[in-house]
Amino acid sequence: MKWYAAAGLLLILALALKLSLLAYAMYGLLGTLYVSRQLAHHWSTQLTAHRTIGDTEVVVGTQVAVAITVRNTGWLPIVWVLLEDVLPREARTFSATRMEVTGRHLDLMMLRGGQQKTLLYQVKCHRRGFYQIGPLIAETGDLFGLHRRFRLLTEPVYLLVEPQAVPMSGYYLESRRPIGEIQMTYRLFEDPSRLAGCRTYQVGDPMKRIHWPATARCGTLQTKIFEPTCVSGGTIVLEFDQRAYDARHEPVRSELAITLAISLAQELIRSGQHVGLVSNGRDAAERIRTEGWKTDARTRHVAQQRAQMLDGQDRLRPVRLPTARSPNQFDDCKKLLARLELNQGLTLSELLHETAHDLPRDATVIAIVPRVMPEDALALGELRRRGYAVTALVNVYDDLEFAECSARLASVGVNARQLRDADHVSTVCQRVSMRWTG
Repeated sequence: MKWYAAAGLLLILALALKLSLLAYAMYGLLGTLYVSRQLAHHWSTQLTAHRTIGDTEVVVGTQVAVAITVRNTGWLPIVWVLLEDVLPREARTFSATRMEVTGRHLDLMMLRGGQQKTLLYQVKCHRRGFYQIGPLIAETGDLFGLHRRFRLLTEPVYLLVEPQAVPMSGYYLESRRPIGEIQMTYRLFEDPSRLAGCRTYQVGDPMKRIHWPATARCGTLQTKIFEPTCVSGGTIVLEFDQRAYDARHEPVRSELAITLAISLAQELIRSGQHVGLVSNGRDAAERIRTEGWKTDARTRHVAQQRAQMLDGQDRLRPVRLPTARSPNQFDDCKKLLARLELNQGLTLSELLHETAHDLPRDATVIAIVPRVMPEDALALGELRRRGYAVTALVNVYDDLEFAECSARLASVGVNARQLRDADHVSTVCQRVSMRWTG
């Protein structure tokens, strides 16, 4: 508008002073401005795009191909258009790179009328996470650079990179108490491998539970009785408060906690036991659903800023996966851990206070913590006093720091094990199992 105002004033001045050459020049400038504006508007509105992605749920290390087809639906050629498929900046610029991009996700191209071109690149994720791919930002304008237009041509898609579970070598799956030992308050289910005796058949007993040798001896139908299992699984309490993790050791320690959590869940599921998850972290998918992303963009910088995933960290509601033994339990746990982000909401003691009433009493509470503050130890000790079996896995490398945390836990009757590094994941789980195996 400044150009139009300046040219209009000069035109009025030229007409008033009868400066014909200046008047003709202003007529030409105004015409050029108008034509350029119309061309920029036409080019921006005639662009369409379609994104194709290989897979939206992958494991760490998988390379995903992304192809974007851009088409000029108008009859006029688009002299230039700058296209950029926005990728999470924080995932590519930190020293511990999460995402490696090969190919061109940003390109400058020309499109004839009706022509289409393809933008092709590959994304390789080195760490688990929930990544936003896109949207596609298009910038075009006239030949003189007087008018520019910005558009978001496609909505983003979200790539879920699942964590990898570590096989637990030496893990005693045949143990009757693989994780923890508690006194059952009621019988949740029976173990068919542990025959306790038999009783007289009652209407409704399944035929597969009839004890045929005892029936032959007694002359009446007898039903097998099994002993109840000692443990109904474990509830993993994952501390993911950002304030609890030392920034100097990030993201190593938080990712190590995720690896341990998914490895424990895998072993519990394989042993046919219940597993659940409670955390004070933040679910990235839920954050996007509630906060969304904005699409209005008047400059390229604003378009890039608004296309990025929001990173608010004020969530106070815990992330929960109910303790169960369903066929999809492990997949649900793996996806939830993939989306989990560090948060600044609840502390560990507040998390335990908030979720204690939902924790099944006959499942071992397995707390994965980077540190143990006095209030955290008291909260875990309170669970112990209420009849829960509690085991703490302290995610620290320093032996002195672990000794301090272990002393606080021992004072409230909670056993602690140290998780030193990634190679120690299978060992710490083996020690826990051996500690509780009679």
